[in-house]
Amino acid sequence: MKTTLLHIKNMVCPRCVEAVRHLLEQAGYKPTSVQLGQAQLDQTTPADPVAVAPLLREAGFDVLTGRAEQLTEQIKASLAEYLEHLRTARMPLTTSAFLTDRFAATYSHLSKVFSRTANLTIEKYLIRLKIERVKEMLSYGELTLSEIADQMRYSSGQHLSNQFRQVTGRSVSEFRRELMPKRLSLDELA
Repeated sequence: MKTTLLHIKNMVCPRCVEAVRHLLEQAGYKPTSVQLGQAQLDQTTPADPVAVAPLLREAGFDVLTGRAEQLTEQIKASLAEYLEHLRTARMPLTTSAFLTDRFAATYSHLSKVFSRTANLTIEKYLIRLKIERVKEMLSYGELTLSEIADQMRYSSGQHLSNQFRQVTGRSVSEFRRELMPKRLSLDELA
């Protein structure tokens, strides 16, 4: 069975996957698979990415047509998975090892494509991603800064605190004092 593969930007969570699936089905397409960053349609409903783009754009998504853009979005989705790997693995892989295993490409190549397309290094994007996850954990108020630092694999609470201030421009305690602290959606990171 021949399929059409659409590469989609701004899919960052399971709810995005369901939203894209629902949008495509409502428009009469038959997705055979929808996952972070892509949707596959069966041959009975082939789609021209240019025709599908306006439908997805209304919901905050976008169809990627360039290979570099597609790879960059796949790297972003993998980095979100890497955060969970960091939290749960006893001996986590380095970022470069994790990505080269995922993409069967050199880290140098992945890094160049990502930097050129996202105007940001993989490392800086990962730091922003980690800080957004830290904001989420802080807003729940269930863990101490040291516990969050341990989970996110910072060398210490102080290291996390310093990086938090560097990225956000304010301290962790200032963030905690806010009634409705501002968090960024993952598609706003780069």
